[in-house]
Amino acid sequence: MKRNILIEPDPILRKICKPLEKVDDSIKKLMQEMLETMYAAPGIGLAAVQVGILKRLVVIDISKDKENREPLFFINPEILHKSKKTSVYEEGCLSLPGQFAEIERPAECTLKYVDLNGKQKELKAEGLLATCIQHEVDHLNGILFIDYLSKLKKDMIIKKLVKHKKEIERVIV
Repeated sequence: MKRNILIEPDPILRKICKPLEKVDDSIKKLMQEMLETMYAAPGIGLAAVQVGILKRLVVIDISKDKENREPLFFINPEILHKSKKTSVYEEGCLSLPGQFAEIERPAECTLKYVDLNGKQKELKAEGLLATCIQHEVDHLNGILFIDYLSKLKKDMIIKKLVKHKKEIERVIV
């Protein structure tokens, strides 16, 4: 089942997500639905808060090949370490459709998380995966990539999104 993705300035996107106590079938089902929603969008990462669920859940798949997908599931992800070395990627976000900006972040990070089987894991990521992990963990903390921009750029993007949202909500008979 595909879910609706919330669009900025939805206030839910600014809320801090709660950790999960246990991984059960309902969480596995939700994460599969998040993955389906992300692929359909199309995107490479999705946090549960983006579909209105305030839980610390993230799905990511940076593989380009539709035939050989490599989905990653992160439950209660926590960044343990970020490198001093940085990299710049042009980021976009499913909650900010059509908006992109170059964002500088640490080039590498180490992530602690729980997998779909309830096991504690650690992952050292670099490049696009490191950027994507940081972007999605930010979502869990109520932070969007536009928060790294100047107030002027951020305000311009939000204004465009509000206008776009009004156009979508307008009923045409």
